Amino acid sequence: MITYMEELSAAEAENLKKTISRLFRQTCILQLRYDPVTLTPRDNPDYETCIRHRHFIENYLAVLGCEMEHDPQEHIFRLKGEGTETERFSLTTTRIILLVRMIYRDKILGEGLGATVTNLGEIREYGANTGLLDRKLTAAEWRDALYMMSRHQMIELPGAVRDMKDETPIYLYSTLLLYVSAADMNELIEEYREEADDEAVQENLPADADQ
Repeated sequence: MITYMEELSAAEAENLKKTISRLFRQTCILQLRYDPVTLTPRDNPDYETCIRHRHFIENYLAVLGCEMEHDPQEHIFRLKGEGTETERFSLTTTRIILLVRMIYRDKILGEGLGATVTNLGEIREYGANTGLLDRKLTAAEWRDALYMMSRHQMIELPGAVRDMKDETPIYLYSTLLLYVSAADMNELIEEYREEADDEAVQENLPADADQ
């Protein structure tokens, strides 16, 4: 492996190191990224680096107990394996990811691939209509969720998370499907629905019901 790196130009070796680092940080490397201002697609140089050095990266990751999986249909490289660092999402972040996944599904089915853009106002509307967001979230909760989704290449933001407004466009990547499948989505919705029903029953019980 050391010999392989030494045979590369200094610039290419540095690009390779940065790509592997981003793969660990982001989990996925997409072929196309979207300009955060115009939302027009552009080639991702990290994807080309993965193509050029795929054999080396796969061998390097194997030593760490990881593997790099290529999905030619979705045009992504994805980090997998027991050596991959896991990250637990909070319940609130999980619900927001679920809502964004629902928005993505509805837009793909109803308006086509060119319509996968949402905003905070629409996410709140979906949350209210489904009952998944039953309270007003704090600014910190929104920031945490948006940062997490942006880091894992689920969404593209036009600027800093702290500057997001209700109408600011949020581009949705198909990598959402990797984190919340249709089966997962239905299971989570049913779980939250049962929780809401239980809470409603408790609220309607008479004061002496436990006696």
